[in-house]
Parts: sequence; structure tokens; C-alpha cells
Amino acid sequence: MSQALANMPGDGYFRRPPVFDNHSDHRTYLKHRQAVALRHFARLGFDQDGLAGLITVADPEHSGTYWANPLARAFSLVTPADLIRVDGDSAETVEGDRRVNVAAFNIHAEIHKARPDVQAVIHLHTVYGRAFSAFARRLPPLTQDACPFFEDHEVFDDYTGLVLAKDDGRRIAKQLGGHKAILLKNHGLVTVGETLDAAAWWFTLLDTCCHVQLLADAAGKPEPIPADVARLTGKQLGSHLLGWNSYQPLHDVALARNPDLAPGSPAMRVQSPALSG
Repeated sequence: MSQALANMPGDGYFRRPPVFDNHSDHRTYLKHRQAVALRHFARLGFDQDGLAGLITVADPEHSGTYWANPLARAFSLVTPADLIRVDGDSAETVEGDRRVNVAAFNIHAEIHKARPDVQAVIHLHTVYGRAFSAFARRLPPLTQDACPFFEDHEVFDDYTGLVLAKDDGRRIAKQLGGHKAILLKNHGLVTVGETLDAAAWWFTLLDTCCHVQLLADAAGKPEPIPADVARLTGKQLGSHLLGWNSYQPLHDVALARNPDLAPGSPAMRVQSPALSG
């Protein structure tokens, strides 16, 4: 735990991600969170661009395979049963009966390979993310909320069309390095996280920060936070644990708005105690 978190008041000040003692319960939990995250992004309008948009989550048991939302399935309709498990080398479906968006998966698979610390990768085509990406510049620490990305995101400025070659995915992964996010020029945003929940929070926050930056730039000449203060604030707000906790209210609201994903509902074909965590 960072010193900033250690100084927070009270034992158990923050919730912590659950720990599982078997792969089955862990997998059920992750697939449920993934379906709820897709519903969350659907409500934000992040699924309105045809076939674009992908969330991948590393399977806790089968190394090199990743759970993904299937091609041409609306985020607002996805259930855990719809998710497919895809091989990171071949992009072939190894569990499920649909295919993945290969162009998006070529980015995700290479990031997962380069970053074994990452559980989830998220790439969606959002209005503000695409608009800001066209400037091919890093997001300045204009507000407190942008500080988690200060010195912790990159820009990939070589758009060459759909990522149909694995080498393009490798170049994006290399540029991302050890950071939590990357802006793809003329394309959009990518975030990663040690948990799916953290990655979902970083993506939600990054898109909002792009929106704020575009508004501020249009209004005049905004003054960013000084680098030393931005660096400190980033350390205070940019940890995995803060990211995971920040997403919990969004997950809870998305679940409440989608009762078909509640444990025990008809859509939840596999009942598991993992979903009560």
C-alpha cells in the first residue's frame, strides 16, 4: 500500500477486491463483472459505433486466453453467457459460439502478452476520446481528476488503419509500456488495470478528462496544475486500489439498472457464491 493510502483514517477504510480459492468461482465473478461493465459503458453511449469496442479479461486458469464480448453483440444486451474465451495467439474462439473483433483483439492480445500484471484491457470508441486523440498529445494535468494519468499514460501517433497485423498491436503495447492508458491518434482510448474494475474506472475517468480538456481549450488558455503538485496528486489518486474502489459505485448503479444480471435472475445461468462477493 502506498504511503498516501496508509495515512487514510481507520482500518478497512477502503474495500478490497475479493480473493478466490478456486478458478471456477473466480471466472464466474469476472464474467459477471465484465457483463455489468459493458452495460455501464452502454449507458454512457460508448457502444454506438457499429462493431467497435472491446473489453478483454484474462482467464484465471487458462493462460494466454481472454474473455471478450463477441463481435456485433450490443453492450446493452450482453450477459455472462454471451462472453467468449479467445486464444491470444490465433484469435480463435476456444469457448463460446461467436467470433471476436480481430482488429481490436490484435491490440488487446499484445498488451496482455506484454503486461502479465494486467487483468483487463478496454478499448472503446468514444466521442471525446476520439476528438482528443486527434491532437496526438498527452493529457495535461488540468484538474485533480486528470492527475492519475500524469506521467502514467502515453500517445501512439502512427495511425495506419485497422490493426489487422499483430505487429501493429505489438507496437502499441510497446508504446504503452508500464502505464495505465494510451491515446491512439485518430482512433481513441485504451486503458488497462490490475483488475477489470480498475481498468473500467480509468477508462470512464479518462474519457471525462478528455471532455473537460476539449471544453477548456475551446474556452481559452487553461492553466494546468504544476508538475510537482500533479505528480503528488497522481500518487495519491492513481493507485490500483483507488481505481478499484472508485469504480464500485458505478458497478452498483449499473447492476441496479440491469436486474437481469442480478444473481438468481434467468440470465444468470450459472449460480455461484462468487457473485455475492
